[in-house]
Formats: sequence, structure tokens, C-alpha cells
Amino acid sequence: MIGQMGSFERPSADLGDPLDLYLHGYVSSRIMNLGRAGSEGEEAKGMPVCVAASHVDGLVLAISSFSHSYNYRSAVLFGHATLVTDEAEKMYAMELITDSVVPDRWRHTRLPPTSAELQSTGILRVRIASGSAKVRAGQAHDDKHDMENETMRDSVWTGVLPIHQTMSEPVASPYNRADVPGYISDFANDFNGDSKQLSLDAAKDQ
Repeated sequence: MIGQMGSFERPSADLGDPLDLYLHGYVSSRIMNLGRAGSEGEEAKGMPVCVAASHVDGLVLAISSFSHSYNYRSAVLFGHATLVTDEAEKMYAMELITDSVVPDRWRHTRLPPTSAELQSTGILRVRIASGSAKVRAGQAHDDKHDMENETMRDSVWTGVLPIHQTMSEPVASPYNRADVPGYISDFANDFNGDSKQLSLDAAKDQ
């Protein structure tokens, strides 16, 4: 599912403030139906959920196969999900999620959404109760006995293979008539530069 952190009550809130997680999906999907059921009743707290995400920045290769690893960033959130029924909040969430894919994309699409589009799309709001994050960065770290084995150090390559996502040149749809707008080209260029630099920085011991 596509999701994004945000606050309908405080749209200007940043990652240092309390935020909700908005999840987008088909209105009749199983998770939306469960979220709807968890939203019913005066005492409804919502459906308990756990949301996890991870991103790999590099392959860490050591002398010993048991010392191999990944450079990565991961997060797990725990909370309660309820179906968003307020029209203004639903529109806020859809714009938030769309702009998380490509910044400023929402206002460059056909607006407003049709009633059929709105009726077929569900939004879950997850009130975060707790969460955790874990990051691994840096080089391989072999055991002392392998580090003292000069033969192995001379024959086995060790280090990090950085991994980064790259956006290629835009490929127009068969019915497209518009030139690639600057906000898309700029986003792709910035994304490629940032993605590569993050993976290279993660390959260094801090």
C-alpha cells in the first residue's frame, strides 16, 4: 500500500511533531473492510495494525560469509487504523499521498476527482502508538582472526556494493501530447543525485 505521514489538524507539522500515517487503497479491499469495521461504534479505537518499511543501501561483503550484511534503513510503526470518512480529510490525504510520489503532482493532474474515483478509493488513518527504527551503515567488520590472516586479506575482496535507485528518462504514454514538465525533470534529477549520495555515504564507516 502507498502511505504517507501527515497531520490533517496541523498540515504544517514536520517529522518532529506527532503525525498520523495515511494509507491509500481500494475501498473494498480486505484491509479497508477491516478498518471500516474497527471504526464503528462510539468506543471504537480502530483496527490494531503494524506497518513496516525498509530500504537497502548496499551489500556488505566480508572475508567470512558469516560477517556479510546489508546497509539498510528500516522502520516499524504500531497503532490503530480507522477509515477516513470526513471528505476534507480524505482530500487532504489523497493530495498528501499523491505529492509523496512526485512533489507537486496533485495540482498538475485533472481535478477535482470524480465521484466514482472518490467512491472507489479508501483512506485509512493510523494513529501511531509506538514505533522503532533501525539503520545499518558502514563497512564490513570481520573477526580478529580473519583480520590477522594475511592470506585471506590478500585474496578475498571486502567492502560494500552501494545500491541506489535511479529514475531513467521519462517514457511518454501512447496518448500523451504534453512535453515533460520541469517539475518532473527536476524531481528525477534531484532524486537520482540524492539516492546515489545516500548509498555512497552509507558505505563509509562513520
